[in-house]
Amino acid sequence: MNEAMNMAALKKFILFYLQSGKLVLLSISLISFAALATAFISEGFLGLEPCQLCIYQRIPYAVALVLGAIGAFAGYKGYLGGVIQGGIERIFLVLISLDFLVNSGIAFFHTGVERHWWESTESCKLEVFENDSQSFIENILSKPGGRCDQIPWADPVLGLSMANYNVIICMALSVLCLVSFIITGKSKGKNMAG
Repeated sequence: MNEAMNMAALKKFILFYLQSGKLVLLSISLISFAALATAFISEGFLGLEPCQLCIYQRIPYAVALVLGAIGAFAGYKGYLGGVIQGGIERIFLVLISLDFLVNSGIAFFHTGVERHWWESTESCKLEVFENDSQSFIENILSKPGGRCDQIPWADPVLGLSMANYNVIICMALSVLCLVSFIITGKSKGKNMAG
């Protein structure tokens, strides 16, 4: 009986979370910030040199961070003058869902290059820079020197690379935004009908 109550409470929480587009958007911003921070820490402190495709995969996270923050606060008085209200978060949910879908595609292409399923693009064929005297900021701002067809880090348990994880994470975030978009639409429709 206690387990059934816990399951019911969990279902109620998940539904509440998905119906609140603003909570989902705020979560997306925080997750995007964490992903970018992880990439920069891996590069700056752990010495993992990103390739051009790694850099391309950071752009959608930055876009999602900004769109998520704007969407989460767009309807509140004082932010954007309270002009944008109503279902504006639904527009941001769709945009971010598409953003992560694109990033999942980039990560999948990168996975194929790493696993030698297909050839890399010309932008990945860069010179490798060997300069250990670079500072943290210089290392991040320097031209990417990693090779797209090599895996700089792989999970020791599953053998998955960062690009492999990025496919999974971006697809899951895209689905999360899409499900929230659908559920917020249904709840808005019920509110208008009632």
